[in-house]
Amino acid sequence: MGLTLKEKLIEKMGPMRDQVRNIIKEHGNQVISEVTIAQSYGGMRGVKSIVCETSALDPEEGIRFRGYNIPECQEKAPKAKGGEQPLPEGLFYLLLTGDIPTQEQAEEVTAEWRKRSAVPQYVYDILRALPVDSHPMTQFSTAILSMQRESLFAKAYREGISKYDMWEPMFEDTMNLLAKLPTIAAYIYRRCYKGDAFISADPNLDWAANLARMMGVVDPEFMELMRLYLSIHSDHEGGNVSAHTTHLVGSALSDAYYALSSGINGLAGPLHGLANQEVLRWIMNLKEKLGDGDPTKEQLEEKLWETLNSGQVIPGFGHAVLRKTDPRYMAQRKFALKYMQDDDIFKVVSMLYDVVPPVLKKHGKAKNPWPNVDAHSGCLLVHYGVTEYDFYPVLFGVSRAMGVLTSLIWDRILGLPLERPKTVTTEWIMKQVKK
Repeated sequence: MGLTLKEKLIEKMGPMRDQVRNIIKEHGNQVISEVTIAQSYGGMRGVKSIVCETSALDPEEGIRFRGYNIPECQEKAPKAKGGEQPLPEGLFYLLLTGDIPTQEQAEEVTAEWRKRSAVPQYVYDILRALPVDSHPMTQFSTAILSMQRESLFAKAYREGISKYDMWEPMFEDTMNLLAKLPTIAAYIYRRCYKGDAFISADPNLDWAANLARMMGVVDPEFMELMRLYLSIHSDHEGGNVSAHTTHLVGSALSDAYYALSSGINGLAGPLHGLANQEVLRWIMNLKEKLGDGDPTKEQLEEKLWETLNSGQVIPGFGHAVLRKTDPRYMAQRKFALKYMQDDDIFKVVSMLYDVVPPVLKKHGKAKNPWPNVDAHSGCLLVHYGVTEYDFYPVLFGVSRAMGVLTSLIWDRILGLPLERPKTVTTEWIMKQVKK
């Protein structure tokens, strides 16, 4: 029997703490970035100012989880019996420790989450008190926040825990929260769209497959899709809204429940986690305008120019950092080509993959004309009957919780301080400009 996940994390902590301490001591005054006035007004884009250990986004290669790109993760990470997609439990192990787990280690995470998965009855009572047409993300954030009373970190802080030990109750809160998220997400889905008919978990299924089952989609292909979806959306370095918000709130020593709920609220924005549902709405409207049958490339190109000439953007294309096709898009495309190449919506998505980049290049205003992850995920979900667009960001939130909560654990391990950047006024900037 090897080390447990917690023991493996303890093994990694000491060397990492020493490394960070030495970097600060020996190179703490070294400049790694500069800030322009345009960046200050422009959302701090490109300003190197946050440390994130779990993943890094390369403009050309895309996301790397602890140094492994998505194709490498799909190849090396443990899989469910008979499956081809990586188990999200294995991705969580990788994000937390930096090591790709063995099959046994990934299954130990599955077993641990299974033990912790019971959702308190009061969470269901609170959700039922909300209007059934409350946005699913509102319900998801509320459910997470309502469980704050369960926080072991908050309890330990009240009792006077040492700052060197704060990582441990944060680890326990993270494990408890992640274990419950599929049940909460699936219940919200069933409550909003399926007459509040609850479906219980199957103790023989993994984390992602149980989410599919509890939603009521028992197709083995959809279970594979959930493993893929929850893995590739799990982290996207530390500067995106959900990750940064979770880190910022956590930096005040707020517990995992407060921090994750705030991150989910950020994820609910149309420029972040709501983007996938907005892309699908646009595609469905496009299909309606084009009428029955498969469109031609010429018809698509005409509609694209109509969109651009009216001052609108083509959703799902372009990215703040990436300068090539998002590898997460390609992973989903590969899945679609295997399981659903005759799907009508996928045919349009696939054609857009060929037609949009040349149009955007000719248009000349997009820095990156290639598709991002949101351009594809919606059509996969619709194919398996999950047609409720407003629910899509909740699935995103279940996945992203793995990355942002892992980072919170490491924030506590490394003793990162309260985040408090200095702000300036336009008057101050004008004085600098005049010097």
